[in-house]
Amino acid sequence: MRFLSAILVLTIMTTACTSSSDDIEVTGDAVFSQKPGDLLNGEVMAMAYSGFREGQHPDRGDGAKNPSREEILEDLQILVEHDFTLIRMYDVGENTLDTLELIEAHDLPIKVLLGLWLRAEVSNHEGCPWLDEPIPDEVLAANKIENRREVERGIELAERFSDIVVAINVGNEALVEWNDHMVPLEQVIAYVRRVKAAVSQPVTVADNYEWWIADGAPLAAEVDFLGVHTYPVWESKTIDEAMAYTIENIERVHAALPDKPIVILEAGWATTAMEFPGQASEANQARYYREILEWATASNTTVFFFEAFDEPWKGDPANAGGAEKHWGIFFVDRTPKQVMQ
Repeated sequence: MRFLSAILVLTIMTTACTSSSDDIEVTGDAVFSQKPGDLLNGEVMAMAYSGFREGQHPDRGDGAKNPSREEILEDLQILVEHDFTLIRMYDVGENTLDTLELIEAHDLPIKVLLGLWLRAEVSNHEGCPWLDEPIPDEVLAANKIENRREVERGIELAERFSDIVVAINVGNEALVEWNDHMVPLEQVIAYVRRVKAAVSQPVTVADNYEWWIADGAPLAAEVDFLGVHTYPVWESKTIDEAMAYTIENIERVHAALPDKPIVILEAGWATTAMEFPGQASEANQARYYREILEWATASNTTVFFFEAFDEPWKGDPANAGGAEKHWGIFFVDRTPKQVMQ
């Protein structure tokens, strides 16, 4: 990265830790390390990107209000200026299509991890804290049809933009027990098999590290690499504890599923959050970014930092200080936070 004059390569010695699954244990002086070839597209630090600004939002059932092509191009140029050349996108709607077309048309040096968004196929109202009532059967039936369409659109875009799309992610946190858009594991596997049969790029699924440890073995057998999310601050870790906890998470996933490379598809730090006000700050975000970059470089692990720009559409509209809105390394007006200065 341009703003880091040097990378300190850390030797990280983890202490003994035992997961919630009794048979998964990481002990002694284990150091998580992958081969250079396990890096996705050869990149260490990548970026989660959506690009929705004030008054904009993706389609999660009620239609989308997307950024203009001019706004997307501005975002992409900002990312290139800060040496981000690998981005993750979350669905295959109009916003993603515009982004891929602009990368191609302007010959931008950006590659894309293409995401397929899976809507709820079962109602997780008993497991999700913010689902107050069951999702109607007719909605679930419609979602199944839309998910199949999403998969086919993703295949089409992966083929059309094969020189830009370097991997495909099928579903985002659709398996972990607290989500509001749950899809049965056997159906996720079916979608993964459909995509793998149709494209040449590697295929993965993104989910929480605990889910991979406890339940991920059947899916790990299907994917090309494990797409893992880890958020120490959501688990009440301080900035002093955060990096060691992140490493512990990844060590445990590797201990449970040692035969597949790991890519961290989300890890980040909010700069404003009423949920954890003592830990949310630009200084802590900058520290976590620096430390995870150092570790990722030493361990040959691609990390998609969450996220490029603040997104006000997320969370409770009445709560401007909610964490969901403030994970960007740039503010919503595209001015840089401390980590990018």
